[in-house]
Parts: sequence; C-alpha cells; structure tokens
Amino acid sequence: MSTHFFGLKDWTYSYSHSVGRNEFAGTGFRNPVAMAIDSDDVVYVLNRSYENRTDGVRVTVCTVDEEYITAFGEHGEGDGQFTWPTAIVVDDKQNVYIADEWLNRISVFNTDGEYRNKWGITGSGDGELDKPAGMTIAPDGNLLIVDSGNHRVQKFTLDGKYISQFGSFGDGPGQFNLPWGIGLDKEGMIYVADWRNDRIQQFNADGEWQASFGQSGNGVGQFNRPSDVTVDEHGLIYVADRQNDRVQVLAPDGRFVHAIYGDNQLSTWGKEKLQSNPDMVRQRAIAVATDKSGFEKAFANPCAVSIDGKGRVCILDHTRGRIQVYEKSKDPVLV
Repeated sequence: MSTHFFGLKDWTYSYSHSVGRNEFAGTGFRNPVAMAIDSDDVVYVLNRSYENRTDGVRVTVCTVDEEYITAFGEHGEGDGQFTWPTAIVVDDKQNVYIADEWLNRISVFNTDGEYRNKWGITGSGDGELDKPAGMTIAPDGNLLIVDSGNHRVQKFTLDGKYISQFGSFGDGPGQFNLPWGIGLDKEGMIYVADWRNDRIQQFNADGEWQASFGQSGNGVGQFNRPSDVTVDEHGLIYVADRQNDRVQVLAPDGRFVHAIYGDNQLSTWGKEKLQSNPDMVRQRAIAVATDKSGFEKAFANPCAVSIDGKGRVCILDHTRGRIQVYEKSKDPVLV
C-alpha cells in the first residue's frame, strides 16, 4: 500500500526473502532489538531475549543471504556481557560497539566476538549516560549515541571521550522525549527517531535542528513509537513505525512515499527446522490454512531498518524474530 503525491517519484519495493526464525541459540533470533550491516553485508543482530530466558541474549552473526557465521556475548554484568542491550554498530576497522541501557555502558568487540573494552558512566552530566539507545558512526569517525533517558544525543570518540551534545527534554523543535533510533544521510545530516513524541527530527552535523516529520497516529505519515530511522543513497527516509507494525518511507522533505507491512515467507533456517520435526510440519500446515488475516506475512513490532551494500532494505521484526529483505526498483516512476 502507498499513497502518492504530485511531484514525487514512486519507488517500488519487492519482497526478496526472509532471514532467521525465533530461537534462543544457533540459527535464529530471540526478541532482536537492533542490527548492523558491515561493508561485506555481514549482519550483526542484537538479541535481547526475555528477562526469564536470558540464555537468548547474544549477537547472531550471519549474511543477508542467510549464511550463519557465529554468535557471541551472553547475559550478565561482566566484561563481554549485556543485560538490556539496545543498539549495535560496526566501524570501518571492524570493531563492534554494543549499547546497554541497564549498565549504561558501551562494550567493544572485534568481529570474531572477542571482547576488547568497555566505557560509560551513569549520570546526566556531560559524557554521562542514562539508557543509551541508538548509535551511528558520524562522517568524522566519531560515535553518535542517543542518550534516551537524558533526552539528548551525545558525540564521543570511539574510545569513549566526550565531545559534544544536542537536545533537551520537551516537544518543541530540537527537543526529545525518550528518543531511540538514529541515522545519517550521505550529506551527514542526522535523523533521530523521537520515540515518545512520535516523530522524526532532522539536524545538521553540528546538532542544529532543521525539520520535524510526523505526528501521533496510524494514518499516512503518522507514527506510533518510531524506533529506528535510516536514509538510503537517494535520500529516502525509512522509519520503523514500531507500534503501527509497518515501515514508512518518506521523501527527503518528509512527505509520505510508501508503507511496507510485511510479506514474509518461510526462511531457509525455518525450512530446515521444519524438515527435522514432522509434528511441527503438521502444526504449521494447520496454522497456514487458518491464517485469514496474513498473520505470518505481517510485521509484528518492526524495530530496526538498514540498507545493505546492494541497496536492499532489511527490516528487523522484533516479535517474530526475523529479517524481511526488500529490493527497491532502480528506476523511479514520476507520479
């Protein structure tokens, strides 16, 4: 479904495949909250799992084409452990950074999952953290962190030295209420998913407010707890509209272009599991036959969206433990 406006170019999106299944270990995800895709299209999926099943807390590493590589990390408060992980990012030297909103720290690993170091101090002062959420690497090579509980964005060096900040509590331009996700466009403009204010805000590289997009609701261009935002090479803005169970695509000026609601088909990992369990095959056949609402295809709390090196749109589905992958048309049609 999409709504078109005069003067916009209509990009089309076709479902390619899904990656993953709900699992507490191995080839799957459990309550994933964030993902990072490196330059080789390797995906690092951050699994938060449940408080009563902490064995599912980990990072699952695979490719966009569903080749399983490894997993690392575990629940806890020690070095190399997470309690309530929220965000993950990979730098150009293949270091993996993971934010933890319970421990108020950033843990650093290499891409083999080997722990390197950690940093972060709890508080509200300059360089201190309260529930760090989204992260991204700025064009200058420093780390932008959404400091959600302090309603701001802070910039640090990759080894944790404080540089600057912007934002404060409120609902005015440049203010936040529990912000979450963050993304950049190719010009270095910063986009923040202002979670509780149900909008996306745009800032320049110095943190100066430029624009706000959206308002509360479930209609076109409206949001219900947006949790992530990313921008592709053409300037299109992708918003994980979490509680509306969709991803909305906006033009660079914030106008609505398209909405994606999910088209899931069973992943390779899912098929492998079914083939090893005849009872599950029968149960699935019954479920599919009675699924009149498209439950299996649809998103359930999509929480993150990323663009891989081939321009594919990868959408992380929190509740259903999978990534749905879409291909965007190369040649837009003028509406």
